[in-house]
Amino acid sequence: MPVPLDPTQVLPRSLLRDGVYLRLRDAIVDGTLAPGEQLRDGELATWLGVSRTPVREALLRLGQVGLVTTSPGRSTTVAPLDPVAARQAGSVVAAMHRLAVVEAIERLAEEDLSSMRAANDRFARALDEGDADAALAADDEFHAVLVRVAGNQALTTVLEQFSPVLRRVERLRFSSDAGRLSVTRHARLLDLCAAGDLENATAVAHEIWESLEPLVETVATDTDVPPLREEA
Repeated sequence: MPVPLDPTQVLPRSLLRDGVYLRLRDAIVDGTLAPGEQLRDGELATWLGVSRTPVREALLRLGQVGLVTTSPGRSTTVAPLDPVAARQAGSVVAAMHRLAVVEAIERLAEEDLSSMRAANDRFARALDEGDADAALAADDEFHAVLVRVAGNQALTTVLEQFSPVLRRVERLRFSSDAGRLSVTRHARLLDLCAAGDLENATAVAHEIWESLEPLVETVATDTDVPPLREEA
């Protein structure tokens, strides 16, 4: 694996554990680390400017969420997308986001709604600019408001377990015209939450995540996740 060295991206010690995990997760999602590619902890540690310990911990976490596979006594590699696992994860994630709306809708303050609105604006701009990373980040921020306000730790834990495998599918959606529909769905969900319309808000929240299913086969048969923008 050709590892790009960038000393400006060394992670602060306080963020090592989560930071290494997120960097490796995102590298798998954007195709920097391709399906089937062997992952050597020494090379990854050099790339990230850290010791091998947080890299090994991150690889264990990535294995638990289905993004890497490790054979006993053999190498660790980037996992291909398993369509069955992705569909199952999508159903669980959709149900959890629906539950987040149920538990959050009556507690949402104007500040929370403003945060969701700003996140969706950033999401729309990222799509217009062809910035996949920013689109994924803004999408996460939008949905995170409802999860945070819901305050259900069990719900949060389940999402942390099953959401990562869907990020490759989300990235594909944000590289196509289907991503624009997500902006509209976000806005609709926001309006329904603001109006306190629980029945329709939960339906839209569920629809947002279930709508990933048609893209699962596309990602599963691709060797690389297509980038949203050309590299300069």
